[in-house]
Amino acid sequence: MTEEREVGVGPHELPWPEDERLDPELLERGDQRNVVDEYRYWSQEAVIADLDTRRHSFHVAVENWQHDFNIGTIVRNANAFLAHTVHIVGKRRWNRRGAMVTDRYQHIEHHGGVDLFVDSMTALGLPIIGIDISERSAPIEEVQLPERCVFVFGQEGPGLSDDMVQRCSTILHITQYGSTRSINVGVASGIVMHKWVVQNHG
Repeated sequence: MTEEREVGVGPHELPWPEDERLDPELLERGDQRNVVDEYRYWSQEAVIADLDTRRHSFHVAVENWQHDFNIGTIVRNANAFLAHTVHIVGKRRWNRRGAMVTDRYQHIEHHGGVDLFVDSMTALGLPIIGIDISERSAPIEEVQLPERCVFVFGQEGPGLSDDMVQRCSTILHITQYGSTRSINVGVASGIVMHKWVVQNHG
């Protein structure tokens, strides 16, 4: 039987370091947050400010018409691969449990519908790249991903809405080798983001 791995660190020994990024409350009681060691005892605001100095130039979007449970995983992946912003298209509310609190450090914007989302992306000059399996889609491994873009994912099951598909400049899919027709959208988001990082910042 393996012992449970202790997460985080305890109270900081005295005297406390003089650093305005550090949170006095965390120094006093310890830091059990799900953050890398570099950010131990840092305030949430300080972590966000540091991430903002080096966020990548790709964005991620997901359609949310049925309260998809995978949105939390997509947000967590976006934080792990340092996406610029996550865009929720459709319903404002989403299940944050899968995000594992990473949504506190990730920029998230809401768009009430596809038209509003497209208008916003057009204003930012971001081509919309859909991730879905269709007759129109191309294998992602054969494509050079643009440095500035937004990857949009659909609902688990039905995939991208017809309206969103019509607005995408490109549709890409992840080649699979087993018997299943599709993979979980949360897993797909991680593969796509990692592919972008390897190509553009590898």
